[in-house]
Parts: sequence; C-alpha cells; structure tokens
Amino acid sequence: MKQIQSITLRSGVTIGKDHPCFIVAEIGNNHQGEFPIAKQMVDEALAAGVQAVKFQKRNNEALLTREGRAAPYTGPNSFGPTYGEHRDALELSIEQMAELKEYSESKGLVFFASAWDEPSLEQILELDVELLKISSAELVNVPLVRKYAAANVPIILSTGMSGLEDIDVAMAEIRSCHDQVVLLHCNSTYPCPEDQIGLPVMEGLVERYNVPVGYSGHEKGLGPSVAAVSLGACVVERHFTLDKTLKGTDHQASLEPRELEAMVAMIREVEQAMKIRGKVVFPKEQAAAKKLRKCIVFSRDLPAGHVLTEADLTTRCPRVGVSPVHWDEVVGAVVNRPVKHEEPVQWDALDLASSEIVGVVSS
Repeated sequence: MKQIQSITLRSGVTIGKDHPCFIVAEIGNNHQGEFPIAKQMVDEALAAGVQAVKFQKRNNEALLTREGRAAPYTGPNSFGPTYGEHRDALELSIEQMAELKEYSESKGLVFFASAWDEPSLEQILELDVELLKISSAELVNVPLVRKYAAANVPIILSTGMSGLEDIDVAMAEIRSCHDQVVLLHCNSTYPCPEDQIGLPVMEGLVERYNVPVGYSGHEKGLGPSVAAVSLGACVVERHFTLDKTLKGTDHQASLEPRELEAMVAMIREVEQAMKIRGKVVFPKEQAAAKKLRKCIVFSRDLPAGHVLTEADLTTRCPRVGVSPVHWDEVVGAVVNRPVKHEEPVQWDALDLASSEIVGVVSS
C-alpha cells in the first residue's frame, strides 16, 4: 500500500510528516449558539497560535428521531426543555457559518467543520471548505462517510469509540474516492483519564493505514497532547472554550485561551527539540567543556626522562591540557623536559612509550 506522508490543502497548508504540527481549536458548540461568542473564539484561538478552527453543524430533524427530539432534557446543561430544543439552541445558521469561514480565513486560519448528517454536509460543502472532519460518532455511518468521500475534499477522520475493524470500513470507503485523509487517535471519554489515552496507538495506526496520524485529546491537562507530538502526531486537536464553568457538557474537557496558548508554545518547543537526530556537540557545549571538564596535570615536579606512572598524574579544571580520556596513553610516557606540580600535560612534553600512540595530537 502506498504510504501518504502528508496532504496539502488548497490554502497551501501541509499536514503530515516533516511539517509543523497542525493545531486545531475545536470550537464545536462551545459558542453556546451565540454568533458574537463564536467570532470572539476565532480571535482568541488565533491569538493562541493555532492553525485552524473547527465547528460542528447539525440538522436536528435529520440527526434525531421525533422521539429523540421530544425527549425531556432539563438537567443543568440544558438549553431547552427537550433534547431537540436544546440542540437547536446551540446551532449557528449556515449563513453565520459562512461569515465565520470568511472571517477565519481573512485571519490566515483554516476553517472547517464536522457535519453530523447529510443535509449539514451539503450545506458545509456549499461553503467551499478546503477540509472536512468526520467525527468519531459518524465513523461507522457508512452512507454519510461515502458522501464525505465523494466530495473529494481532504478529510480528517477521528477514531474515538472505534475498533480497527470499524476504521477499516471507513478508510476503505474514503480510499475508494481519494487518499487525502488524516487519522486522529482519540478516546471519546469527556474528560479522558490519562491511563486510557494510549498515545502509542498512533504508531499502530500509521503502520496499518499508511497515512498521517494525529491526536484528538479530551484530557483535562496538556501533557498528553504535547507528548503526542514527540511520538509523531501531525495534528493536535483540542476542544476550546472561553470559560470552563460555562453551561454545557464539553467545556470541562476544553482548554481556555491561556491553556491553549501554553499548549501551542510547548508543541513548538517539542518540534524544535526533535530536529536533531544524531549526537552533536555544539559550540557552546565545547566552550562549557573547556571550563568545566578537567585535563591531566602533573601531581609533582618531575625531571626530564622520568617515566610517568599514575602516581605522577592527577586531573584538574580547566581543560587546558590533554583530556583524561587519554589517561592510559599518558601513563607510561616519558617526559622530555622538567615539569612542575599541577602543570597541565601537553603532548609536546611527552615521548610516547608506545608506537601505537605516536601521532596523537588531540587534547
């Protein structure tokens, strides 16, 4: 199977190996159904340093049965007396979505959304988006996945609640149309306990599907999301809120602006820290070594012609003579001139006792 290491969006953003992690602020419905709040959240996400903002779109008549819409929903997170009214209260119109897309893109952000039903997908596609998201909930919805794939738009596919067999089916449907897909490892528990996150699963997804893999995190903290980048995640998606105490089920597993900004900064630090693959001693380290590391010095005054033993030598800072790494080469050598106590050993003061070390000049 051909390995797809990256995908490039219409705007020129590339997601995948050897490119900056694509960091997504999942606004979802945390705007509380209020357009001004949604627009403010775009601004806050931009200030935090993300590359993309993601929203959700639902047509509740297409999403829910009549019974499901009419079910009482009166808990502390309710926005309406029935579940249908609750969900309707959290929806933005497609016209508002279009304005958010234009606004986000004017700021240099990638705008995309997850559509939870066919009418919503048709509306999102009418916005001419450059990226789509299939939510974990819809991964097994084969008819909807087929419509996503047929749109021939790059897809991010989240894998929460899904075993490999489910992912196999969804990936086959997408690949029947194109191979522009990124998988997100995900545990759909809100919030997710750290011991259930399973970051190493990402490696298995790469091996099985040969596509870029990222991480959609629902933990309370930042550590797993940052660590995911060191394990190769090319995308990190986190739910975003202006205030975790707001009414709604997603806010507690979301990041506030300062947390999102901190996570972005840490991810960029990790990316810098992952650039060097081989052991390198840098110039500033070399300067530090000269100050902090020792050299071999004579432990007493010695006459010319003396054969050096370990008792004649010790080590001292700074390193202005032969390094102790050459200790065994110096022991047994003959001093060719008188030397003083604590004088650093230099190669030109020695006649080397063995032909094997003739020509050693490094200190």
